[in-house]
Formats: sequence, C-alpha cells, structure tokens
Amino acid sequence: MTNKHTFHIPVMGIGYTIDTPLKVSQYGIDSVISLVDDILLEKLRKMYSEKFELPFQEITEKIEDFRAKRITSYLNLMNQLAEKKFEEFKNAAIEKKNGIKEYLSLLPDKSTLKQEFNELIESHFNLNEIKSWINENLSRGSIDVNIMTKVDKDNYRNGEKLPVEFNDAHAALRGYANSDLKSSIILSAGMNPRLYSYIEQFEDFFPDVNGEIKKKIVLKVSDFRSALIQGKFFAKKGLWVSEYRIESGLNCGGHAFATDGYLMGPILAEFKENRKTLISSIHEILVQALTQKNRRIPEEKLPLKITAQGGVGTAEEHQFLMDEYGVDSVGWGTPFLLVPEATTVDADTLKRLIDAKEDDLYLSNISPLGVPFNNLRGNTKDLEKESWIEIGKPGSPCPKRYVSLNTEFYGKGLCTASRTYQYLKLKELDKEEGITTSEYQKRHDKIVEKSCVCVGLGTSTLLAHDLDTSDEGPGVSVCPGPGMAYFSKKMTLKEMVDHIYGRTNVITRTDRPNMFVKELKLYIDYLKNKIEQSKGSSSIKQEKSLQSFVNNLKEGINYYHDLFEGLKDKFTETKSTILNDLNNSKKVLSELNTEIEGMSNPVPVVQHIES
Repeated sequence: MTNKHTFHIPVMGIGYTIDTPLKVSQYGIDSVISLVDDILLEKLRKMYSEKFELPFQEITEKIEDFRAKRITSYLNLMNQLAEKKFEEFKNAAIEKKNGIKEYLSLLPDKSTLKQEFNELIESHFNLNEIKSWINENLSRGSIDVNIMTKVDKDNYRNGEKLPVEFNDAHAALRGYANSDLKSSIILSAGMNPRLYSYIEQFEDFFPDVNGEIKKKIVLKVSDFRSALIQGKFFAKKGLWVSEYRIESGLNCGGHAFATDGYLMGPILAEFKENRKTLISSIHEILVQALTQKNRRIPEEKLPLKITAQGGVGTAEEHQFLMDEYGVDSVGWGTPFLLVPEATTVDADTLKRLIDAKEDDLYLSNISPLGVPFNNLRGNTKDLEKESWIEIGKPGSPCPKRYVSLNTEFYGKGLCTASRTYQYLKLKELDKEEGITTSEYQKRHDKIVEKSCVCVGLGTSTLLAHDLDTSDEGPGVSVCPGPGMAYFSKKMTLKEMVDHIYGRTNVITRTDRPNMFVKELKLYIDYLKNKIEQSKGSSSIKQEKSLQSFVNNLKEGINYYHDLFEGLKDKFTETKSTILNDLNNSKKVLSELNTEIEGMSNPVPVVQHIES
C-alpha cells in the first residue's frame, strides 16, 4: 500500500522513539527505532511482555549471539503488538465509525482516502461494504529501524575476539534481518563497506520478480555524490537502495554531519534534477549483478523515494519541499519530542525542552564519536559529568561500552567519555613538558567535555516508564535540533499532525526564521568557529578549504535568492524577510572571506622612523 501520510518520524536519540511504532503505527504513521542499545530493548521487552501478559524469557549475555537475538525478539514483539492494536483499531472503526474518523482526520486534507470514504457513506451506508473498504484501504505505519554504521565495536567472549559478524552494527543488522518485520532499515553516519557487504547474506533484502522487497535499504545522505556512490556499491551486490533520506548537515537533531558549505536547497535541487539518472544508472548495475547471481530480475525498474528532514517547522515549508523538490515524505523529528502520544520523554526532560530557547540549543563537542552533537544546555547528564569533574573524577563509569572505539591505550577499545580513558589521557597530558598554562587548560577541557551519550540518550525512556536506572544512573542526554526553540508547549498527536498539514499553528512566536535561512546562519556560525580554530596555525591547505567553504555558501545564497525571487504565491508573508536575511548573510560571508585572506597576507605593520 502507498503511504497515507506525507511525513515520517525519524529516529531520535536511542530511546525517544524506541516504542513510537506502538503509539502511532495504527494511524498509518511511519517511525524509526534505534538498534544501538540491546540492553534497553531487553528491558522494554520485559516490561511490555508483562503489561500485555505475554510469556517472557530473558536473553542473557551468556546466550550465544545475545545482542542479535534481543533485537529480533524486541522487534517481533513490537510487530505483534502493533498489528494487534491495528486490528483492534479497525474493528472498533467498523463498529463505531469514530475510529475511522480519527484515522482519516489525521490524514492530509487532500487525501483521496477521505474523499472515497465520504462518498461511500454519503451514497449509502452498508456495514459490510465499509468493513471491506477499511480492510482494503487502511494500512499500518511502517516499523523501521536505524543503525549508525560506524558504531560497530568489536566484541569478545572469554577474552577471545569474536568474528566480525558479532560486531555491534553487524549483530544489530542480523537481529533486524531475522525479525518478522516488513519495513526499512535506515543506515546513517557514513559508509561502512564491510557492514554493507554483510547485508548480502540475508534474503529479505533482495527484490523478488515483482520488485517487492521485504526489508528495504534506506540511506541517510548529505549530498547527491554520496548517494550515487553508495547506491552503486549496493547495486553491485544485487541490492537496491529504496530511499535516499537527505538530512540537513546542521539544522537537525542528534549528530550533525556538516557538509563543506553545501546547503540543503541546492542539494535537493540536484536530486530533483538527476533523479531519473540516479534510478536508471543504478538499476542497470543492479540487473547485471542479479543476472550474475542467477537471481530473479524485476520486470520493471524498482521504485525509489527521495525524502528530506532537518529543520522543517511549518506546514508551508513542508508543502514547499513536496512541491518544489518532489520529495516523497518529510521527516519531522524534534517537535515530536513534545508529543507524549508519539515519543517517550521523562517529565523533567520534557519541561526542559518546552522551556528551551535559542541559546539553550547548541552544537557541542560532547559526543565520544568525535562528531558535532546538537545538545540541550543544562541537561542532567552534562550536570552529572560536571559534578564528577569537580570532585576530581572526570569521565563516565561506561556501563554499556557501545562507543568504545578508541584504541590509543587499550586493545579492546575505550570510549573517550569513559573514566578510564580520561584518566589515562590526563596522565599523559600531565607528563608533557614546556606546555603553557592556557594550552594545558584548553587540552584538559577538550578531554573531559566528552559525555556518555550512549547511556544518556536511553535513560529518559527508563525514567518515563518508571524502570530501574541503577546501572545507567539518572542522567539524561537529549539532542534536539535548533528548531526546538520555536515549539514551546506539550502537544497532542492531533495538534502536531494538524500543524504539519496546516490545519492549525502551534508556533506562537513570530520571529522564527525560514528553515533554509536558519541552516545558512548555522553554517556561518560553524565557519566562524573553523576560522577561529585555524588562527595562528593555519596552512595554505586549510585556508583554501575555508575559502571553498565560503564560496559554496555564496553559491547557496545565490540559489536561494533566485528561488525566492521567482516565487509568486508561496512565502508571501515572509519573502521580504528571507531575502533580507540572505543579503545580510552575504555581507557577513564577504567579511569572513577577507578575514581568511588575511591569515596568509597579514596587513604589514608600518614603522615610523623619526629623522
């Protein structure tokens, strides 16, 4: 069945969408579960099994391949419960009609389903026909999963290193592949050839003769070139990428994978322009690979979706992405953190998110992965981290070790947020000679700023469900996008969906910038930081890189200027503000470019010689 909604709920953190499908899938809404934390998944499986009086047998770490088996079992439970809930929902809809109205009321106003149902009940009311129509037309939202491809830690048993298929990401992939789900796996955080090649071992990822794929591959990408390279890589193995999920480099939640100044609008335009080429060139490679493998060849070219997410905040922006770039769906993440009917957030964190303003939302360096991380100032995990620093015990106890990827000191790997790593790193720093006090402090702070997000991003779920946190501690990490500043109240699911489709407006502030302008400003701030870090030690290569960054941003501004100038009936109330913001940003870039040029060509100091 085709998608009923034009939005999806992306993965958020580790726990915030861990049971979202159970809350929203009966309304036809797609959502994504993170597969990072099998310990958390097992705790939730136990809780839901008890709640619904289902048999539960714990999968302990003593069981072989426990990580994959935990993931499979949790996903099967979610699928079972979501399907049961959907069937109950349909039955109630047939009996009372209120259920069907609830389902349809959430759909876009232009939905053909709404029109069909209204015509059906207006012409005549036949219960059997309505039942048949509901069973044929109402579909459940997809239970999709996410794997961060680089979070693929080696694992050991009895001191012996296990084969690569027992690495974290590999085991998570196997857990999903062995599940009952018919859905999609979203691969994020960059290309992992070894992991990608492992997918080839599972039949569910291959197309049948009708082009049906039980488990679809979705790639989160930041540009067209990356999509083409990765799509061809999969196609050579007989695997089709069913969706490219384009995310803003900086105007998003979670880890921020900044581009070299390439902005979202021009990137989307490139996908729009080259979509047919993308499909045909990769499909050709796919057919060759399937032929070589003696596999069935789909009779027609396989469908391909292009979706977008990151920073969208109004119905007008949502519809613009659909109309201008032809995207198939728009991801709405951050605002859904304020919707308890959709996500799982503890009460204290929910209040902090509601109260958050622009200055409370910042791009941090706290992630042990070494990737910029969108953070909420004053979150309880950071407060916990700071308290440990104050008593002279920096670093986390590291109870889960999911990002123990650093091998500087320890063969099995350490997390850079762990107490062990920070102790060793600070000890190494203390031995350095000839280092200034200011340089020492700078490097010290850089070591201890890392936070245990692999635990913190799941703790909120435990607190919200009133589950034990003695192993994890009570500290919560949360990673909203900058757009959270403009959403300032707890919302119902209907309120949020109505906002997406323009039936209401939950944003009371009038100073929210356009999503493209916001991203541009974030990139300018990012550039300023890069320039500041390069001062005093810049090379010609660094300066060229910075100037290239400026040029890419300028090209993006020129694109937006032409785009918005040419619009006749869209953004009518905000167009002049958008154009003014673009002009101001261009002036700032010119000043920054002058600053970059001055790095290698400093203004000569004129000495006055007295006669």
